[in-house]
Amino acid sequence: MHQPLKSRTAAEALVDQLVINGVRHVFCVPGESFLPVLNALRDRDITITVCRHEGGAAMMAEAIGKVTGQPGVCFVTRGPGATNASAGIHVARQDSTPMIMFVGQVERGVKEREAFQELDYRAVFGSMTKWTTEIDDPDRVTELVSRAFYTATSGRPGPVVIALPKDVLSERVTVANAPAFRPVETSPGDEEMEELAALLAGAERPLIVLGGSRWSLKAREQIERIATRTGLPVATSYRRGTLFDPLHPRYAGDLGLGPNPKLVARARAADLLVLIGGRLGEIPSQGYALLDSPAPLTKLVHIHPGAEELGRVYRPQLAIHASPARFVAALAKLDIVARPEWQEAADAAHADYLAWTETATPQPGDVNLGEVMTWLRDNVPADTILCNGAGNYASWIHRFYRFRNYMTHVAPTSASMGYGMPAAIAMQRLYPERLVLSVNGDGDFLMSGQEFAIAVQYRLPIVVVVCDNGMYGTIRMHQEREFPGRVAATELHNPDFAAYARAFGGFGANVEKTSDFPAAFTAARASGLPSIIHLKIDPDAILPGATLSGIREAALAKA
Repeated sequence: MHQPLKSRTAAEALVDQLVINGVRHVFCVPGESFLPVLNALRDRDITITVCRHEGGAAMMAEAIGKVTGQPGVCFVTRGPGATNASAGIHVARQDSTPMIMFVGQVERGVKEREAFQELDYRAVFGSMTKWTTEIDDPDRVTELVSRAFYTATSGRPGPVVIALPKDVLSERVTVANAPAFRPVETSPGDEEMEELAALLAGAERPLIVLGGSRWSLKAREQIERIATRTGLPVATSYRRGTLFDPLHPRYAGDLGLGPNPKLVARARAADLLVLIGGRLGEIPSQGYALLDSPAPLTKLVHIHPGAEELGRVYRPQLAIHASPARFVAALAKLDIVARPEWQEAADAAHADYLAWTETATPQPGDVNLGEVMTWLRDNVPADTILCNGAGNYASWIHRFYRFRNYMTHVAPTSASMGYGMPAAIAMQRLYPERLVLSVNGDGDFLMSGQEFAIAVQYRLPIVVVVCDNGMYGTIRMHQEREFPGRVAATELHNPDFAAYARAFGGFGANVEKTSDFPAAFTAARASGLPSIIHLKIDPDAILPGATLSGIREAALAKA
């Protein structure tokens, strides 16, 4: 016999569906347009993190989705709240991250009058999401929320936006809950794996490249064992370095911004490129120059969970529609005969990686960011989570820091500024026992620096590093290349970031010499407070292997 359905508000049904689907954290800036949801959350076992800006809330949700593989969830209010949050939606789209954003909407009776803060969310978010919808019928709330979880996680993951008309949330319903979602996994067929085995058997210079989402710790361990057994060299794509242990003897390095030129040369020389999970977008493909499009001269095997991505840019020799986890499990069963030349190539590639990343390069000024990164690499626990946004400062992270554990680097492949602070808050909420670092540029940090107040509010002992060179460094670098000596709109006047931290109730320290960093970091950790370490970086230190003045002089010489 079916149990009679209890009456509850549509808002309560929505929140019950979140609980059923394993949601334990939601991020929001509160709005009167979804007050019934806030009321329902109060009685459920879900932790609410109140943010200072909707962009921060959306990026926190995206960070949860990126690390867990389960949709991160945020709630924002209508109109300005929704448009503020769009930066996080864009990150989730480009990073293939499962995420669901619920946004307030005007009452149904005043729709299409341009009522107060009204927006057509399908039009606003349609090109950035996998699905944007609006719940006009309260009886369909559990159905549509359940669909959102499936949509966000299946195929190529991505963001979903659900608009909630204010009057719908308060209506009482007697609808059944939908069962908890289970991500739809796709597996490779036997014929495809046999063809792959034949391609590998005929390859002299193969290279495996790992990227994308829908991985797991088990899949990482499996691909490492496969590389050990076969001698196949393995690289990772932009900001996907945690998919393979960098000290594994088969690791060749990362194809990102400012990669090791020797790795790029190896990728170009490969006679078989096996791309697992990623799209080989603009950055890992080095501006779409690594392979010819649409028909690469190099034999390409492309494995991706989204069928629409296969053949989208490159026509592969072999396309395999499968999630990385299922593909790697199938690959582990193949009888791949190890080749001495593979192991020799992998040994040489790993030696090149170690030489490229071991020692910080000399830098102008008294603070060498490379030495700071190598000190952190050698002195923080292996399960430390490092979060960052966008800017040239990240070049030192990519080159010198080593992410030994799975999903310990949380950063946007879309290179969105302002990401490092919100992501660190989300990670510290998710893993309160672990050390969380937020590394930022000066312009980068102040795009979301107000979220430091949330770290103080919730007593989250995040260590924030602000690399201050007094400018939008990446843009200034390109400015000097294209218009040498003609500086416009890239200079910044910054506050004392250590004083900024203390003003919020946190710990602050200024570092003007590299040798002062260890003591400042130790003091920050000992304080038990959210902290900001303000690094004074020489503006000429623009990249690990180049100076701003050198870039300008080279450009002037060509003029």
